[in-house]
Amino acid sequence: MTAKPSRFGRRGPLRTRLRKSIRSTRKSLMRRLPKTRLGDGIWSFIRFYGRHHRLPSKRPLFNDVLHKIKTGDEILDPLRVFVTDKESLKTYVRDVVGDRYNVPTIDVIRSAEGVDGYGFPDDCCIKPTHASGQVILRRGGEAVDVARIKGWFGLDYYLVDREANYRDLTPKVIVEPLVFENANVEDYKFFCFNGLPRFVQVDIDRYVDHKRKFFDVDWNELDFSITYPKSEAFIGKPGNLTEMLAVASKLSAACSLVRVDRYSDGETTLVGEITNCSDSARGRFLPAAAEKQISDLLFD
Repeated sequence: MTAKPSRFGRRGPLRTRLRKSIRSTRKSLMRRLPKTRLGDGIWSFIRFYGRHHRLPSKRPLFNDVLHKIKTGDEILDPLRVFVTDKESLKTYVRDVVGDRYNVPTIDVIRSAEGVDGYGFPDDCCIKPTHASGQVILRRGGEAVDVARIKGWFGLDYYLVDREANYRDLTPKVIVEPLVFENANVEDYKFFCFNGLPRFVQVDIDRYVDHKRKFFDVDWNELDFSITYPKSEAFIGKPGNLTEMLAVASKLSAACSLVRVDRYSDGETTLVGEITNCSDSARGRFLPAAAEKQISDLLFD
């Protein structure tokens, strides 16, 4: 006997189409949000809920505090805006802790026209000063994507996730040497609250197989990750950790919650950037319960 087709048989495809329609409608509505602080707040609220499946609260939780910074007046603090620009950040680092902690600057290209015919070093790092996550690591004189670099001058990173500290930055491209002559150097990111480093994120194989590992300031491994899988690789305590902590403390002293990103070869440490709103307040804890544990460590 042949079973009758269930009247719910098309539920799966129907739900899929409905989800796609909702996502499309949401994206369309979000694109129409005014480029104002109210529009930024609505955008961030929707993105927060979509990522964490909960409403942002006033509780001292990691992502909630970042969301408050992102949608409030603090993100517009002139210092936060100043250090967001990767060129002006180096002025801040020089004045607060000394120029020896800066990655050297080879050049700053200030217009798209300046990219044409530019003689990029055979080994170098090329990135926009007014955005995040965009970088070209050139090695061995390989071909450079000139069109991509010129396109950065038209990139308004503020529109990517409505982080208002990016809103008025002037588009530029900075050229630097490869840090420690290595295209896959590990990033050490110090989360600081009121000028005190609380825990450290280490990004491993960022451009190959991105994973992360977290430690407290005594280099005890913490059993969680954020957004990317937890690495099982052994990450030894940097020989200059004490110096790295001291520099992070000084650079973060003027802000509440901020992330100071560093490089280290165990002897020399350099500042990569200062990140005002880590993962745009949408970093997903793995496991989710770890957010409360880490928030207690961070805001204690």
